[in-house]
Amino acid sequence: MASRIISLGIGDTTQPIPEHILSGLVSSASKLGTKEGYSGYGAEQGMAELRKKIADKLYGGIIKDSEVFVSDGAKCDIMRVQQVFGSRVVTAVQDPSYPVYVDTSVMMGQTGNINPETKQYDNIVYMPCTDENNFFPDIENLPRADIVYFCSPNNPTGAAATKEQLEKLVKVCKERGSILVFDAAYAPFIRSEGVPKSIFEIEGAREVAMECNSFSKYAGFTGVRLGWTVVPDELTFADGSKVRDDFNRVMTTAFNGASNIVQGGGLACLDDEGLAEIDTLIDYYLENAKLLKEAMESIGYAVYGGTDAPYVFVKLPEGKSSWDTFSEILEKAQVVTIPGAGFGPGGEGYLRLSAFAPRDTVIEACSRLKETLG
Repeated sequence: MASRIISLGIGDTTQPIPEHILSGLVSSASKLGTKEGYSGYGAEQGMAELRKKIADKLYGGIIKDSEVFVSDGAKCDIMRVQQVFGSRVVTAVQDPSYPVYVDTSVMMGQTGNINPETKQYDNIVYMPCTDENNFFPDIENLPRADIVYFCSPNNPTGAAATKEQLEKLVKVCKERGSILVFDAAYAPFIRSEGVPKSIFEIEGAREVAMECNSFSKYAGFTGVRLGWTVVPDELTFADGSKVRDDFNRVMTTAFNGASNIVQGGGLACLDDEGLAEIDTLIDYYLENAKLLKEAMESIGYAVYGGTDAPYVFVKLPEGKSSWDTFSEILEKAQVVTIPGAGFGPGGEGYLRLSAFAPRDTVIEACSRLKETLG
């Protein structure tokens, strides 16, 4: 086996930032070296032009630009959301899910102790999402939570919720007085007809949901850092006060706004030329996902995701540990994967493969996986 270790692990982009988008970053940086173009502190909520462009180009006007809060990324915004809600709430998360939802809940003091047998924290509602329920929770039969975190397309499963599923989610949250935090960081990967890219495509969502998103996977901004959160005016606490006002307080108190240079890159992303470059990037990574999915299916595994998401979720044979399989593949094929158990107890028995590697690396990884596991 070749000596080079291949990573299909962390979801970090690898392709260069495209020319037009890069020009926005370069131009914004250059302006800082001129008297006419220099800018210091900006609005903590983001440049007005960028907020408007996000509302118009990415949401088609179904949200207001005043409801958009530009930030340094969705991951940071999840913690800011937690600061809004404080320590005296019960949180619900998909299981498996992006670990940040659980970890920030623990950091905020919302949880009790971890159960050594179930590996779950007290005071968190874990919503099972496996192939047995098509990766969508039976939320109506789960305990109520104050805050419900939901990611679609999902990390790690790659499942993209249908309109009917999201309608059910919004309906239950509305009936229970829960606030839905919708993570749409992988929305541009959706290619299937009729699959919503935003929770605000669902009727009634403005009254129950807020949405976090990011340019990280859109434009290769994982190291550049630029995201946004949408908090509708209609979203209120039980006392009628606006969630938006509290989120604005957190943003203006603990954040000085996203970099002026980076926001210039964000504006370029949303030009017609930038959007076309983003589509090309997304197509590249989806082709990688297709190759990985086909490779694992050819070996005989049941494989999920990889169609509307850059992640391929592989079901292991009965009784196979995800950590043991991770170690076996690393030792024999020198390919890094992610054990499903790393995303919560519901991920045990699965592996996640990331499609963000370069194409030649993905092709080599497929060859090694077939040789090792076939």
